[in-house]
Amino acid sequence: MSGPDDASDGRKQGPGGAEGSRPSDTELSARLEKLNSSLGQVRSKTETAAPKGRDTSASSGAALAFRLGAEFVSGVLVGALIGYGLDRLFSIAPWGMIVFTLFGFAAGVTNMLRASGEGRNRGKTGT
Repeated sequence: MSGPDDASDGRKQGPGGAEGSRPSDTELSARLEKLNSSLGQVRSKTETAAPKGRDTSASSGAALAFRLGAEFVSGVLVGALIGYGLDRLFSIAPWGMIVFTLFGFAAGVTNMLRASGEGRNRGKTGT
């Protein structure tokens, strides 16, 4: 049983239904060669446009994450150390450490926002 795509000699008909409309092997080889040469030209252009080297997108993201973490931790630690020093100096433990750790937390969050660029446009309205 043969379908509408089958020709009497076993070859498939082309999209228009005309028998023998498939390209020959030599035509396909020529098309493939032309495609390979075009692809080679495009690849050579993109290789010269983009210099070889490290991919900085992943490394810059890791650097930013490390910086943000360091900003936050340093703010909290500095606040806690100041609070501890005030507790020892004035014998007001644990209030100095509690209050200044909270101040350090707020300073760490503020520094993180500033470092990530979120704090730049605060307070500005779009006009």
